[in-house]
Amino acid sequence: MVQDMDPVIVQEANTWNRHIVDTAVSLLRSGYIVLRRGIGADSYMLAEMNKKDKTYSHCGIVMIEHGYPFVYHSIGGEDNPDERLRRDSADFFFSPLHNTHLAIVRFDFDSANVDELRRAVSRYYAERPKFDLKFDLATDDELYCSEFVYKALNKAMHDTGYIKPGLLLGHKFVGIDDIFINEHANMVWQIKFK
Repeated sequence: MVQDMDPVIVQEANTWNRHIVDTAVSLLRSGYIVLRRGIGADSYMLAEMNKKDKTYSHCGIVMIEHGYPFVYHSIGGEDNPDERLRRDSADFFFSPLHNTHLAIVRFDFDSANVDELRRAVSRYYAERPKFDLKFDLATDDELYCSEFVYKALNKAMHDTGYIKPGLLLGHKFVGIDDIFINEHANMVWQIKFK
């Protein structure tokens, strides 16, 4: 427990983690995809749904607005009681209080593609779809996190195969790893909190 730990160690971890968040925020650009791994059982289960890399359990799309990066992401559970698509500050999204890992991914698109992505994200955010507990790619009225990112990226690129879904238990599914392990993605930065 934290209360049993040496206060100097706790302070060093807090300072280190604050530095991680500040560094991550400074690296963000519009169109980047951000990844994180939560500490709860639900995060563990979601990460296990990945086929190639089980490090991350959640993702979102970064847009710089008024000089600051915000993350658009679809999340359910007690952290988001209305279960609608969210827009959070990057600082909040990366908080080390409930996360163990974070990463930043850049894609091979240009500024026109980023503008298209911004339009796609804005349309989804105006509709505020609920979190998709069925993990069903066939509908747009409910979206799970990687489904939101997958659909927004494919719309921005005008290419239904830019990000490709895989199969999970015989159903089409987009895992977090399908977002960052593909020919278009480049890992900018990844780290684990102390």
